[in-house]
Amino acid sequence: MLPGRGRNDRVVRPARMLGTRTAWTPVGDGEFFCPGCGGDRNYQRLTGRRRFTLLGVPVLPRGETGPVVECAACCRHFGTDVLDHPTTTRFSAMLRDAVHTVALAVLAAGGTCSRTALEAAAATVRAAGFDDCTEDQLGALVEALAADTGRVFGEPCGAGLAIELHEALDPLAPHLAPAGRESILLQGARIALADGPYTPAERDALATVGAALTICADDVTRLLAAARTPS
Repeated sequence: MLPGRGRNDRVVRPARMLGTRTAWTPVGDGEFFCPGCGGDRNYQRLTGRRRFTLLGVPVLPRGETGPVVECAACCRHFGTDVLDHPTTTRFSAMLRDAVHTVALAVLAAGGTCSRTALEAAAATVRAAGFDDCTEDQLGALVEALAADTGRVFGEPCGAGLAIELHEALDPLAPHLAPAGRESILLQGARIALADGPYTPAERDALATVGAALTICADDVTRLLAAARTPS
């Protein structure tokens, strides 16, 4: 038998003398959107300690590594910044709440007296995921908010309403493509237009929506004009 050959003529490879091995320790877990699987999965957050190995046996410490996020399904490792991306379930809830908040903001700017505006708002909110939303519920909610804050319908977007819009839209905007951000603004615009041309207060509220969605002022103007044109 030739040197370097084993049974069945397979090459005999020498054992690797030196190498490194990482021992991982779980430090947390949860659910995340796995970019490898393309869906919501469970994960473990891991920290590691590296060691030099001699013939496969750990002998000397080489320092710490990580932390990393390990997918429970595909077992791939990712940087912890992957946890900044919302899960599919969380993203859907954020989008639903954003549309609801925009609808209320537009109605509070002066549309609650109009049945057509309420109907447009309710249809938009139902399409976003609040299946049981009705015109009367939206009208009562806007009136209750106005009574609680002392806001007068038809006034420009006040500080309180602007804060609510930013709280709902700021976390969502980085995860939306430009078309998605524009779609939310256009939904608000169509609610405002349901009972006639924009009022100054409605324009102000929609401008605040655009700013929270990181849409530049020129694009906001373009989109609001486009919404007036029947498709």
